[in-house]
Amino acid sequence: MTENKLTINEQFLEEFVNAPSPSGSEEPAQRLFRAYIKEYVDEIRTDILGNAIGIVNPTGSPKIMLAGHVDEVGLQVRYITEKGYIYVHQIGGLDAHLLPACRVKILTNKGDIIGIMGKKAIHLQEPEERKKVIKLKDQYIDIGARSREEVEDLGIRIGDPIIFDFYYEKLGNKGDVVSRCFDDKIGAFIVAEILRHLKGEQFDAAVYGVSTTQEEVGLRGAKVSAYGVDPDISFVYDVDFATDTPSISEKDQGISKLSGGPIIARGPNMAPKLYDLVIKIAQEMEMPVQIIAEPRGTGTDANFINLSRSGVATSLIGIPNRYMHSMSEVVNLNDVDAIVKLSVAVIKKITKDTSFIPN
Repeated sequence: MTENKLTINEQFLEEFVNAPSPSGSEEPAQRLFRAYIKEYVDEIRTDILGNAIGIVNPTGSPKIMLAGHVDEVGLQVRYITEKGYIYVHQIGGLDAHLLPACRVKILTNKGDIIGIMGKKAIHLQEPEERKKVIKLKDQYIDIGARSREEVEDLGIRIGDPIIFDFYYEKLGNKGDVVSRCFDDKIGAFIVAEILRHLKGEQFDAAVYGVSTTQEEVGLRGAKVSAYGVDPDISFVYDVDFATDTPSISEKDQGISKLSGGPIIARGPNMAPKLYDLVIKIAQEMEMPVQIIAEPRGTGTDANFINLSRSGVATSLIGIPNRYMHSMSEVVNLNDVDAIVKLSVAVIKKITKDTSFIPN
């Protein structure tokens, strides 16, 4: 598949990924999500945790929930020194190796403030210092201020969220793109695109497309939205490790590569009959897929959704991703496009009489 055959809306993807959405402060991205799906759905809801929900064919059966989390990892203002330096908490899992000298953006009520993660110059470091990772609690942000009062006058307050100042770009000529927070804006984007592609199609199910919040801090949005939607079936879209780089062992992580197709997870968190249906439809479409073994509950929204209320037949579909939880994650648009097409085809095959209860 070549880029000019893609059916996804890359212009919206770029705008969506660039919008800030650190866990607990997802509103800018959620506003874009709701505006984009408005013409493709019958109803839009937002719950108390900020989950954005688009509903297609609400009287249909069974009830299918699509989920991709919109929140991204980031930082939070913890303390401001008398000289105007800012110390931080992490939001979600971060690699302290990557932070020194990064540009960041502090999101305030008065506007965004650019800052730099401070780092002692290598010339001034002792030999042993050069071998150590600076603990996150000891790293700080320099915004060019000279006092605590100056920082506060700019509108910066304790608890303000912070994102990394990195954005969407094309990478090479094979459909790869790079940005911060493809984990998991790309999954929420897939949900939006499935809703768009379902418009005008015939299918039995009621489809609830959910851009979930606060996954990076405990799968919180999925827990609340799944309870509220009360689905029979769920498809969860999240990034998974691409193992096609020199630093990752396929023996340990499994085989998955960019532009290799959707990653279909198999294990206790996934319904066997739903897994079989997804694989069958992919084979009928002559679409390559990549299988990853998950021996327990996953660290994704699928974990909570699967166990919601009396149980939900769940499928976890992964987007191959390089450099996860860095400021420069890489995914492939052909994989994304294939996941949307496969999902639409599977939804159209599910009828009100389809059962995923094990025999």
